[in-house]
Amino acid sequence: MKEILKKVADNMTAIKNQGIEEECPIGIIDIENWEWPQGVGMYGMYKYYKELGDTSYRDFLIKWYDKNIAKGLPERNVNTMCPMLTLAHLAEETGRKDYLDLCTEWAEWVMNEMPRTEGGGIQHIVSGGENHNQVWIDTLFMTVLFLAKMGLLLDRKEYIEEAKFQFLFHIKYLADKKTGFWFHGWTFDGRHNFADALWARGNCWYTAGSVEFIEMLGLEGSLKEYLLNTLVFQVEALAKTQDESGGWHTLLDDPSSYLEASATAGFGYGILKAVRLGYIDEKYKVVGEKALKYVVDNIAEDGEVQNVSYGTGMGATLEDYRVIPICPMTYGQSLALLILTEGVRLK
Repeated sequence: MKEILKKVADNMTAIKNQGIEEECPIGIIDIENWEWPQGVGMYGMYKYYKELGDTSYRDFLIKWYDKNIAKGLPERNVNTMCPMLTLAHLAEETGRKDYLDLCTEWAEWVMNEMPRTEGGGIQHIVSGGENHNQVWIDTLFMTVLFLAKMGLLLDRKEYIEEAKFQFLFHIKYLADKKTGFWFHGWTFDGRHNFADALWARGNCWYTAGSVEFIEMLGLEGSLKEYLLNTLVFQVEALAKTQDESGGWHTLLDDPSSYLEASATAGFGYGILKAVRLGYIDEKYKVVGEKALKYVVDNIAEDGEVQNVSYGTGMGATLEDYRVIPICPMTYGQSLALLILTEGVRLK
């Protein structure tokens, strides 16, 4: 398992517009870009470094951040906030004031200037898109985890309380009470869940993100129980819809939609970690193990994670999700790293 981990990590450091099919836009999978795919990638690499102690990957991360900071960072939004989570961890570990100052500046912006929807949810504003009055499930992983981490680093209780509120707010408008899954998004302009899409990778941001959130803050009491109650409802539904291969379909309730590796990795990671930490019943371990096998089966000889869907905007119809192309993506590599780091802990 460790050999596969290293192969996947090495592949991610080399991603630079290579092997891209024509339908996949050039640029976004380039490891050098500062966007959410790379942000998830940096987090996966940081987790890999912490698990195996290979400092060469920490050195890669530091060089990556130093280069991007020197080049100049893009406009702030939900997605460009994603790389800040790993930077906050590096600020804590290295003691670098410049890292901490930058993280503090961005966290203050989240608290005081980032657009909010009706009711106070973080509006899912992205590069080139305002998404007025919309909340998306992605926001929890891309922005809220960073805000919680900064609350810990700076001892700012208001940051932590805001992060807690955002988890509760997103559950209120996105968790589907009928299935246990999550809708991709909600808009207050018309008050609906768009196509009612139960999109796999969107769902995995809660599976993985909620476990990270609970562990990070050391949550106890009613909030922890509420988040875990929501997680178990989702995991029960996942157990029922998991393909015999161990993967999940990109539309969780549509077996005719293709099986997708990045979501499967995110689900498997969250489930295996939740079992290991005693958050959910041991019986779900087999679900995570089957997901791990699916991910390993979809790693090419060069370490590229295959059957990963390209970045997915808010679909107006369910068909919009079925036709998302398959492309090599940094978040595919990093979500694989996350589940593989849990895989090396299995006994």
